[in-house]
Amino acid sequence: MAATLDVRPIAGALGAEIHGIDLARDLTDDLLGAIRQAFLDHLVVFFRDQSLSSAQFMAFARCIGKPITYPFVPGLEGFPEITAVVKRPDQTVAFGGNWHTDTTYFPEPPMATMLIARELPPRGGDTQFANQYSAYDSLSDGMKSLLSGLRWVSRSDKAEASRTREDRATAERTVLIADHPVVRTHPETGRKSLYVNLAHTAHFLGMTEEESMPLLQFLFRHQARPEFTCRFRWAPGSVALWDNRCTLHQAINDYNGFRREMQRITLSGDVPV
Repeated sequence: MAATLDVRPIAGALGAEIHGIDLARDLTDDLLGAIRQAFLDHLVVFFRDQSLSSAQFMAFARCIGKPITYPFVPGLEGFPEITAVVKRPDQTVAFGGNWHTDTTYFPEPPMATMLIARELPPRGGDTQFANQYSAYDSLSDGMKSLLSGLRWVSRSDKAEASRTREDRATAERTVLIADHPVVRTHPETGRKSLYVNLAHTAHFLGMTEEESMPLLQFLFRHQARPEFTCRFRWAPGSVALWDNRCTLHQAINDYNGFRREMQRITLSGDVPV
């Protein structure tokens, strides 16, 4: 018999909190199947009050997918796939501070990302998410036809404005480039989603940046319309799991002068089609 979850949507577009689960202890096959379904249904799911060591966080990640390393920031000692996402009180730039989906400059971008809150400012530091099924579905038939044959170039150096000093040093030595369809089909749900993003999309394949920019600017504005979004307020021990194949996210940088530390795991994906 399938497990029943206490799933509470947090917005009309996407996002749900799952209550009554201890991720360090309760991971039966039935429960993991129910979590997976909630993840597919709501695109991003959140768990409150989780007391997870790095080993327990990694164990949960391995139940969802295959953890992979991030090329620009070293992982934790003993856990190379866990990246510390830290903003210090003296820093003004926040990691991931504009709309994006993670590491699309890989030929096989991550299927999902997991984030756990370790230390938070007294206020601020929320994360927003945007539903890219809805962004695609709301386009006109003419625009869908125009986009159907287009591909775009993703560059790791496109997101320079939102880099911390730690990953900027490595990024200056390494530039990763891949190209993907503007509209991708989700391999599990079969639904189409808009797949460009402000942080990493440089231009359309076969076009210059100048030629690409008018249409890209429209798409960047469109895909983050308020009615497509939700906003999550973190607390220590909060965990998020989101689907990079059909969402965007951005960290809100409204807490200068305070420290914020999260830990992130990305899970292996496939070639977008």
